[in-house]
Formats: sequence, structure tokens, C-alpha cells
Amino acid sequence: MKVSRFLKVAAAVSVAALAFAGCSSNTAATATKFSAAANETGKGVSIVVMGGAPSDSFWSVVKNGTLDAGLAIENAGGKVTVLSMPNYDNFNADAAKLVDKMLTLNPTAVVIPDWVPDAMNEGIKKLKAAGVIVVLYNSGQHEVENVGAEIYIGSDEYVAGKLAGEAMAAAGKKHVVCVNTLPGLANIEARCKGVKDGFGGASESLNLPSSSFGDATAVTQAVKAAITKDTSIDGLVSIGDSDADSITEAITQAGAADRVVHGGFAVNEQVLERVKAGTQFFAIDQQGYAQGYYATSYAFQLAAYAISLPVKELLSGPSLINKDNVDKVLAGAKGGRR
Repeated sequence: MKVSRFLKVAAAVSVAALAFAGCSSNTAATATKFSAAANETGKGVSIVVMGGAPSDSFWSVVKNGTLDAGLAIENAGGKVTVLSMPNYDNFNADAAKLVDKMLTLNPTAVVIPDWVPDAMNEGIKKLKAAGVIVVLYNSGQHEVENVGAEIYIGSDEYVAGKLAGEAMAAAGKKHVVCVNTLPGLANIEARCKGVKDGFGGASESLNLPSSSFGDATAVTQAVKAAITKDTSIDGLVSIGDSDADSITEAITQAGAADRVVHGGFAVNEQVLERVKAGTQFFAIDQQGYAQGYYATSYAFQLAAYAISLPVKELLSGPSLINKDNVDKVLAGAKGGRR
């Protein structure tokens, strides 16, 4: 019943009047009245969404989802504000500050990736205590009850890691390393643990400073040094699409393409083209666009219409992309939606 109501109002929020174009004047009038009612109910609802750094290509896709949902929300009388991390150099402190900033904006609802519970949960609980609706997305799957959030929308990162590890094991690899450029983040740690557990053989994490995330030179040189020093390493897993580019380059520079295969989390057009060409073994997709779109939409529908789902998590992934299914995903990536 709740799911049905959720879908009905989602249609209303998405500028339902467009669906009636070309219909009778009576039908069009009904649609106009329906849209006006939605505007009245949603008027004054403010959704504040927290996201990653602008330089992070994955979070650009998530933001596209948030902004697309925002168009429908604005049509219904609401407002969406996006707050982004400046960078990842001082991750914990900056994430905590961004949560605190949310409270100063007097939101009706917030959408937060709970990357670092130890640093962020105190601020999230303050939002909840102030009567703000809290939706967790992308990270924080196991923090919903702890912070009093309504739902978690995102991927199961441990399962995603296991999927990657199992793919490496099935390929006959013997020693797999998860290259972690954001150590300490709950979702990333879960990925690397999943890789180790799913692989079942020799596996560890190569932890680099968070300032190295997106730093092509730093990641390339660190990975090149690791696979040159330890020639038993024959599988590498990247935690994001920008690092995937660097790891591919490291394998090339080390002359190890005949020995080391690479798979990774998150997708973009370049990653998918490599998967298609066979120069990247696989990619694990968590559908960032869907995370941004559904989390923002859910927060608004709950705030404006008291619509909720009878679940505490809504999973957007993971899914394994390889040469067999990559063509189906490429079109979405080219449109900035994957």
C-alpha cells in the first residue's frame, strides 16, 4: 500500500501535467488542479543534500540524479540545496563541518552519505533532534537505527566487494590487492573487506593517504612500486573510477599487463570502454545517479506528503559489468547517468 502511494505521488511530483498534453480540456483542467494541490503541499519544503567533491567524477553523476529530482521538487513547490565536500584532504573534519552546516540552513529534510560515523553521527543526531527528516544514502547502511534515519538508499558495499573478490578468484588469480585511497571511510573499508572475503586467498589493502584520491601521479607511482616490488600480485581492485585510470596506467608503466588484471568500483565512459576493450577485467556499478535521484525524491515525498516505504534500505547495487553486458551500460554513462 505504501509502495503504491509512493509511486503515485512520484508521478505527481514529476510534473504530471505533461502527461495530459493533447487530452481533453476537462482532463487538462483536472491535471492542473492536481498539480496545484501538489504545489501547495510541497511549498516551503527544503531538502539539503550532501555530496562528494566536485572533482570526484562519481559524485558528479550522483549530483545529476539529485538535480534531476530537484526539478520535479521545485515544480511541486519545494527547494533542493546541494552541499559538496571541498576535497578529501581533511576528510573527517570537513565531513563533520558540512553536517553541522546543514543544521544552520533550517532544512525540512537532509540527505547524507554517512561516510565516517565517528566524525559525522553526532551532527546527524542533532539534525534528528531538531525535527529534521534524515535520509542516508551511498554510505551508512548499518547506521540507520543508530542515527534515527528513515532509510538507507545505496549499494551494499560489502556484497559489492565480495562480488569483485569472487570474480578475481574465478579468473584464477592468486594474490589480490584492494587499492584504498580513502582509508577509514565505512563504505570503502566494507568494499575492501568484501574483496578479501570473496577472494578467499592472499589479499590485502594498499592504503594510501586520502589526499591521493584523484591524484593520478601519486596513485600511479604507488601502485607501480607495489606490483614491481611484489611480483606475486596478479589482481588489483580500485575503489573509484578516477583511481581506475591511474591503476591502468601503473600496470602499463610496470610492463605487467600480461600478469596483472584490474577490476574496480564505479563506472564512467572511460572505464566502460576499457571493459569493452578487455583492458579492464570488470567494473562494479552501484548506480550513483539512482542514489541521488531516489534519495532526494524520497526525502521530499516523506516531508511533503508523509509517504514512506515499509523498508529501512533500498539497494541500488551492486552489479557486475564485464564484456558480456557492458554495451547496455555505455549509453547511460555517455549521458552522465551511470
